[in-house]
Amino acid sequence: PDINFSNWDNILEKPAGKYKSVRLGFRQISGLRESDMIELIAARRRPFNDIASIWQSGISQSALEKLADADAYRSIDLDRRKAIWEVAALANKPAVLFSKQANEAIIEPKVALPEMAMSEHVVEDYASMSLSLKAHPVSFLRDKLKKRGITPNNRLGLLRDGSPIKVAGIILSRQMPETAKGICFATIEDDTGSANLVIFKDIFRTFRKEVLQSKLIMVEGTLQIEGEVIHVVAKKLHNISVYLRDLTASKEDDLPLLTLSRADEKDPKGCNIGNIIVSSQAKVEKALPKVRNFR
Repeated sequence: PDINFSNWDNILEKPAGKYKSVRLGFRQISGLRESDMIELIAARRRPFNDIASIWQSGISQSALEKLADADAYRSIDLDRRKAIWEVAALANKPAVLFSKQANEAIIEPKVALPEMAMSEHVVEDYASMSLSLKAHPVSFLRDKLKKRGITPNNRLGLLRDGSPIKVAGIILSRQMPETAKGICFATIEDDTGSANLVIFKDIFRTFRKEVLQSKLIMVEGTLQIEGEVIHVVAKKLHNISVYLRDLTASKEDDLPLLTLSRADEKDPKGCNIGNIIVSSQAKVEKALPKVRNFR
């Protein structure tokens, strides 16, 4: 979504080559009201060139904040962090703004903000739009998964039926039909594609917590290929959701003494390291789409 190019609905843009592209609409942004965006579109007689001009047209600061959260100011050369900073400055708005007199929100000196990591951008995309066109969350964990011998999902079809296999991904759905006699079917997704899991009743009973509580899961099992249908029959499941904290990891996360008890996990400044790790992981888990359960 972009302040200068999006409508409320998703639209097809004119093709630059063989294909047309889809421009995401403002409806994709969580919490954004259609009435606010209709007002923005009506005021867009020519492209906006700064946030102040959008605000002066009558758009609420709340709507501007949600647009910043969704990284929708790229066409005026503002990434998410810069846009959030400039929108926040509008809170100090004197009445004389509408008489076109200078004020702090507009003439505030430029500040060199630290760049957001791409993984942080992806997390924020998921938090505001439930998707990201920048990258897949698992792509930032690929090196760590490779060290554990995990095969990317797009390579499963290149292996032999019956091969022992390790796969990992974000759980998208779980299904336990009444006719399946306790068998659970699940779909996981990594940065290369999806994989379908078959979890038999006894395995489900043993690893119930991992199946139901993991956001990011690792599965050890056997590859089952029948024609074009590929499954991984699970034997062991591991909750590796803790890896997700790497997506928003800060310097504080790498402080030493993580083997101490929760009460003792503090740096010299008194910051509770255990809480930092949990909050970082929880933020990512909350941003990612909820698992869909079916019968």
